Amino acid sequence: MPYVEKTPKTWSAVCITIYLAGMAYMGIDTIPNEIGLWLGLCALFLLLLLTCLAVPLSNFVYHRIRMDAESLRVGRERIPLTAIDPASVQTASQLALPTTPQRYIASLNAVDVPLTGLRAVDHGDARLMGGGWSVPMGMDSVVIRTRQGEQLRIATRDRMALLTAMALELSDSRQRP
Repeated sequence: MPYVEKTPKTWSAVCITIYLAGMAYMGIDTIPNEIGLWLGLCALFLLLLLTCLAVPLSNFVYHRIRMDAESLRVGRERIPLTAIDPASVQTASQLALPTTPQRYIASLNAVDVPLTGLRAVDHGDARLMGGGWSVPMGMDSVVIRTRQGEQLRIATRDRMALLTAMALELSDSRQRP
């Protein structure tokens, strides 16, 4: 059973719609006479649009979760399902769901900057999977272990769906020859 965590696209759609509507509104009066001015404004406001889309694009690159029968892929990182400890998935699924304030506090503390002294491993915390530097504000995260004992933190939007899919895949992989 493959699992793909869907990324919300509402913010991106709203930003792009506002940009296109604004450019169309400005183009109504300026295109016949001042096309250079209109193109300049399009480029200027495009920078503002890219700033607004930076977080959704970053989440898409670093925190996208896909799982198939053989591997779990989080962002730019892939690990085989056989390397995941099923007991840690079971333990994580039995933990209580965090409230919204608890998620914000946990995401503020889940930093894994690739600098000496700021790595999560230096503080005894779980390593963040995917290549990002921290869990995005307000997102939930799940900590699992590999069979070698390494702790991994996965930023997720739906903790229970991810853990349920992982538990099913891990139980299926044990039953396969």
